[in-house]
Amino acid sequence: MLMQDLNWMDVEEYLKHDDRVILVTGSCEQHACLSLLSDVRQPLAIATAAAERENVLVAPPLNFGVSSYFSAYPGTISLSVETHNRVVCEIVAELHRQGFHRILVLNGHGGNGGMDFALRELVNKLPRLVILIHHWWRGPAAVQFYAEHKLAPAHANWSENFPFNRVADVPVGDKPAAGVTPAMSAGQVRARLGDGNFGGPYQVSDDIMQGLFEAAVGEVVQALQSLKSSSGA
Repeated sequence: MLMQDLNWMDVEEYLKHDDRVILVTGSCEQHACLSLLSDVRQPLAIATAAAERENVLVAPPLNFGVSSYFSAYPGTISLSVETHNRVVCEIVAELHRQGFHRILVLNGHGGNGGMDFALRELVNKLPRLVILIHHWWRGPAAVQFYAEHKLAPAHANWSENFPFNRVADVPVGDKPAAGVTPAMSAGQVRARLGDGNFGGPYQVSDDIMQGLFEAAVGEVVQALQSLKSSSGA
């Protein structure tokens, strides 16, 4: 269930029998030929599928993350680490105030890792709050999938080329690996990456992508089930 499809009375009724909710975090940043919101579309699609199986509510996603290293690419909109952490924590605190005591933060962007510590600190401040933080693309299910298919994930390569992320024709073939370092300026990052893809196959079959998606959904379902048995209520 998506909160955007409900009214306040529906949410109030939901809270009478469940206090779980999924909060999706991601980014608005360059993904080569893929959508600028790839890091939101991916976890939101996973969250929606998992929530349907568990009958759990999904809050509106936070569309902006920490992406300053891509700021030389038009369309990238970045928050500072401090601002992002504060916004995420305030959203979680507001959900908790309303009665959502068990929260799965489903993250789709590597630059948002700084929120992990901030959210763990928040748990110590708010009574009965239970938080699970899940970075879907590096969870055990995804990592096992990469190994089984002998495919390495990387920013904007095959691993993010889901049908719902495609907004233009995607090149075929492989791109040589193009590594970047934290010491590089945004301009240097763009000069090194070119189209923005970090390297590897641009695309694989849709069957493989569906397999990765199902593996990720299954893991989120398990996370929601573990939240259900936790002591947040």
